Amino acid sequence: MFNKQLRNARNIDVYALVGKAGTGKSFRARLLMEKYGIDLMVDDGLLIHDQHIIAGRSAKREQNRFKAVKRAVFQYEDHRIEVRDAIRKEKSRKILLLGTSEHMVGLIAERLELPVPGTLIYIQDIATTDEIDRAQRSRKVHGKHVIPLPVVEVKQHYSHRILDTIRFGLESKAWFFRKPKTVEKTIVQPPFGRLGRISISEAALSQMIMHCIEEQAEDADILKLIIEPSPSGYRIEALLRCPHHTILPQTLYNLQQYTVSHVTKYSGIEIKSLDLTVEEMKEDDEAS
Repeated sequence: MFNKQLRNARNIDVYALVGKAGTGKSFRARLLMEKYGIDLMVDDGLLIHDQHIIAGRSAKREQNRFKAVKRAVFQYEDHRIEVRDAIRKEKSRKILLLGTSEHMVGLIAERLELPVPGTLIYIQDIATTDEIDRAQRSRKVHGKHVIPLPVVEVKQHYSHRILDTIRFGLESKAWFFRKPKTVEKTIVQPPFGRLGRISISEAALSQMIMHCIEEQAEDADILKLIIEPSPSGYRIEALLRCPHHTILPQTLYNLQQYTVSHVTKYSGIEIKSLDLTVEEMKEDDEAS
C-alpha cells in the first residue's frame, strides 16, 4: 500500500506559481488551476481541493511572521507528514505549489516528497505591474491577505478577522457544457498582519538616511537626497561627494546595504530602491 501511494505521488505533475509576498498569487491561483486542469493546490501550509481544505494548517493562523514562514515551508514534522500522506491518498495527477521564490517551491516539493516542479509560472507573467502594485499596497498598508477558499470554509478553520469576500465565475472548457462555476475567495487580516498604515514624514526619513550614511561613511558629504514614495515602497536617491581615496564599489555597496537594513528595521517602512551616486570627488585634506 505504501509503495503504491509513493508511486502515485511521484507520478504527479507539479506546477509552481512564484511571486513575492503580497503580489496576488492566491487570487490568481484558481485561474491557473482551471487553465491547466489542476485539482490540488498547496498554499500557505494548506492542501486545497475544489475550494475545500483537505489537510494542513494555514500559515496565516500563526501569531508571528517567523512561525508563519516555517509553517508555509512544512518545517513542522507532523504538519509535513499530514499533508504528504493526504496528497498520496488523492488520485490527482496535477498539483500547484505557491511560493515566494523558486527555492521555496522546490523546498516545499522536497519536503512533501513530490517531484521537482516541471512548470514554473511567475506572477509577472499573468498579472500587470499595476495589478501587482495594488496587491502589494493592499497587503502592506492594510494587512489584507487573500485565502483561496469560501468564507464558510474559512470560518471553520480560522479565528482571525474576515474583511471581505470576492466571487467570480469560471466557464467550463467543454463547449457542450458551459455551466459557469462560481469561485469564492476570502480576504482576511491574520494576527501578524498590520492593523494600519505605517507612515513617516519625509523630513524624518531624510534624517534617518543621512544618519546611516554619516555612520558608515563619515568622510562623505550628502549633496542631495531625493525621496519618492510608491505603492511598493520608497524610492530614494542620494548624491554624494567622496574623498579620492575612497574604494567606491565596496564603499557604496556596504553603505547601501547598511542604510536599507537599518531604516527598514527601525522604522518598519519598505525601501524599494536606494541609489547612491558619487557626483563629486574631493581632496583627502578636505575630509579632515
